[in-house]
Amino acid sequence: MAAAERNAGLARIKTAMIEKKMTQAELADAADCHEKTIQNLLHGRPVRDQTLFDVCMVLGLDFEEVKSIWSGQGAGRDEPGRPGAAKDIAPVYMGAYSRAAIDHYVGSYLTLRPSFSVEGAIVAYRTDITWDEDWPSLLFMESERADASYAHRGRLYIPASSMFIHLVSLTKGAMRMVVVSQIDRGGQMRGLITTLNKQKANFVPVSAPIVYQRRETFDGVAFGELPVGHPSHAEHAATLAEITSEGYARLIGR
Repeated sequence: MAAAERNAGLARIKTAMIEKKMTQAELADAADCHEKTIQNLLHGRPVRDQTLFDVCMVLGLDFEEVKSIWSGQGAGRDEPGRPGAAKDIAPVYMGAYSRAAIDHYVGSYLTLRPSFSVEGAIVAYRTDITWDEDWPSLLFMESERADASYAHRGRLYIPASSMFIHLVSLTKGAMRMVVVSQIDRGGQMRGLITTLNKQKANFVPVSAPIVYQRRETFDGVAFGELPVGHPSHAEHAATLAEITSEGYARLIGR
């Protein structure tokens, strides 16, 4: 293998790190490997294919293309019409789920949770889940929120051995996590949201039941903060109550 070919592969990795403003330590953490392994990689030393794959996933690079350059076989090894592996499999640290295996999550959802500020009220908004081609994984995005400036955008983490999945958003060190059951036949995912809520001048941690209901259409759906007495309130309240009564989550020390 010529050094020039190895250097060409390294150049792509280093350029992607610069574009994403990632340090060696951050790349190691995101790729779920030791920082020394990343140092070896960046110095052109041999690493496992799995390591190279995970790095490519984090950096949004085509694994097959980088691997072919790295091994001196040139680009374009994929068969015509066959997508590269990097485009169809999420990074290992996100669950290494394939696009084909989670395609049923793609769609739009009515999202319900209790209000953090108005006693008894229920907040309703829309969440769309799509597949991100640039960073292979499921991406969620919120809309139709009364507090639009607090709408979240993040990614889905799906462990292979768990009945629950995670919707995580991370902005400048601030993390919000939603843990819900895998989607059922009725198109629902139920669990808990843990986030920060502004109360007066301060933000405080809060946790509450949350449900995602798959919808083909949102005609006639009321969004925003729905107070007690709203036509949709009783039905939504019953749905949220099922989260704890049917064992999808537990709230301790209330």
